[in-house]
Amino acid sequence: MRVEPFSIEIPEPALSDLRERIRSTRWPPPSPEPGWKQGTELGYLRELLADWSAFHWRAQEARLNAFEHFRAEIDGVRIHFLHVRGGGTPLILTHGWPSTFVEHLQLVPHLPGFDLVIPSLPGYGFSERPARTTMRDTARLWHRLMQGLGYERYGAQGGDFGASVTTYMALDEPEPLLGIHLHQIDDSPFVATPLSPAEREYRDAVAAWDAVERGYSSIQSTKPQTVAYALNDSPAGLAGWIVEKWRSWSHELDRIDRDVLLANLTIFWATQTIATSMRDYYDARWHGTGIGPGDRVTVPTAVAVFANELVSEGTPPREWAERLYDVRRWTPMPRGGHFAPVEAPELLARDIAEFFRGLA
Repeated sequence: MRVEPFSIEIPEPALSDLRERIRSTRWPPPSPEPGWKQGTELGYLRELLADWSAFHWRAQEARLNAFEHFRAEIDGVRIHFLHVRGGGTPLILTHGWPSTFVEHLQLVPHLPGFDLVIPSLPGYGFSERPARTTMRDTARLWHRLMQGLGYERYGAQGGDFGASVTTYMALDEPEPLLGIHLHQIDDSPFVATPLSPAEREYRDAVAAWDAVERGYSSIQSTKPQTVAYALNDSPAGLAGWIVEKWRSWSHELDRIDRDVLLANLTIFWATQTIATSMRDYYDARWHGTGIGPGDRVTVPTAVAVFANELVSEGTPPREWAERLYDVRRWTPMPRGGHFAPVEAPELLARDIAEFFRGLA
């Protein structure tokens, strides 16, 4: 594995072009339905783009570059990652969609006793993406990354697609893992026995949510290239597509640091990676293998259950997770949602630290 130092340097013409495109936005008429019922609310998006146009990216860039960034070539794929050496348990943290590595940076001050490796998923930000790749493929890359950095034993943590990558790390190569920690269950277990009442209630809630909220996933898993033209060309289109998910899936969007939200948007925009990030859905649907009847995570597992995780409109019961995972720790959280590293970093970090401390 070849590793090279890396720093973020967005060219000034790209930032000027972004501001000009924001100024030239052709706005649609407002929805006749109240608020966000038909999607991203016009007034909110106008305000967000005004802030984005005035966003001091160079200050954010300096803040991000205060961390040690690297690029590693693994199996012919260049992967961007941060390495925060705290002198303790090695831990790889993986983000999901529509997010970037910036999300997990909020955990760093709360995890001083860990060696943290924070990569960008393939096709997000500054990581390359092969023509075809799945969460299982990324899990193999993450093992090679950690071992290439000299770690023989380490932990893994994630939510959304990051939870899926973490799960496949444990399924396919459990030996190096001390344990895994999830703040969302992204992979449904194979169901071979009758569901409990709580599981049936949860499955019904998921089905109800899918019926009205799964449109983004349907398009991204079938025709991602079609929508990519608009999102790659229009800051308003990109922001509208992404922020609707941040609002729907979080506990309270207005409590999320707007600089974090705008930094995520700027990275997607400047690196032109919205198209490649959406292909995770396509490759997972058509080329992924999924969870089978013989799959069982034997690695010690912790799950932080955020009550306002609105992706499913329901909290999974512990017995649902135990169909797939060796659950050693199950922590209901009083606040926070899908983007827990941003929404409740101190709560999530405390749960991570206590879990891995108990495995040491």
